[in-house]
Amino acid sequence: METHNASPGGFRSVRWHHPARSAGAPVFPSPTRSCILPGRTKEGELHSARRMWMLFEPIHAMTYFSPEGLQAYTDAGLRGFWRGYFAGRAAPFGAVDAPVVVASFFGFAPAFVARALPAVWDLITPEQVLRVRAAGAANAIERLAANLGTDLAATADALESVARDLDIAGRSLGAVNAAVPPPDRPAERLWQAATTLREHRGDGHVAALVAAGIDGCESLVLRAGLDSSRRLLQPIRGWTDEQWDAAHARLQARDLITTEGKATPDGTALLQEAEDATDRAAARPWTSLDPAELERVTTLLTPIGDACLAAMPTPNPIGLARAKP
Repeated sequence: METHNASPGGFRSVRWHHPARSAGAPVFPSPTRSCILPGRTKEGELHSARRMWMLFEPIHAMTYFSPEGLQAYTDAGLRGFWRGYFAGRAAPFGAVDAPVVVASFFGFAPAFVARALPAVWDLITPEQVLRVRAAGAANAIERLAANLGTDLAATADALESVARDLDIAGRSLGAVNAAVPPPDRPAERLWQAATTLREHRGDGHVAALVAAGIDGCESLVLRAGLDSSRRLLQPIRGWTDEQWDAAHARLQARDLITTEGKATPDGTALLQEAEDATDRAAARPWTSLDPAELERVTTLLTPIGDACLAAMPTPNPIGLARAKP
């Protein structure tokens, strides 16, 4: 197995820049949002929750993948990718310390998170970050929508109607995002609704991995053994070589990964079940819609969702381009 000398916490190794900026560097990965194993119904069709996620996830991702998103954080005094990332995603919680983020974000090494939190709150308040993150993403969404003829207000209304009555029990990130007051600007409303649904779904995925007995580092090691690599994932999640190798040993003892770091059939099946469980847990907002309303939301979201997807780096570790029909 290849080894790396990622610094504990990993921040020096990524130098606080956007990971997509330098040649050969990984774009921001989201292993707990992956669609590497597309969910299927018993009839073999893509699960409605999975199909809709493919549309709203790229809209949310503009806060990470667009120049406007990064510029908004930089203009607010948060230089480098990771300060903006941790502040932006954690802001709905308030000025929390690292343990809350370690628990809810799941895949990050505690030392990596502790380099950003709580120190970032000395630079900016959570209330300011909520405005910054929505404005930066909205600038990108408006740019991409300019030539589409998309009615952003109608699209925002449709997605907000889905996000309005989510079951938030057991969904910490989904709950705090659902509590963010809707902005006035249509593109910001659309982004916030997409973000609420995305984090709600992610909470369910974390629960599925925990129920399968997989911890944050193990989820990355197993993911690296399926369709990614240690070289990409370890440094930008901040795990040391010792921590990564210990996670590998635990997975190997369960016959989930080989000595060479490849996912075994049992490991692949475990990830498949986690993806299927994620779809089931995220299904209620979509199965509660009648077919006509689901079709209407899909029709409204598709142009801007596809445009946002096309604006993302390819390939990207989220896997959307590969799974999209």
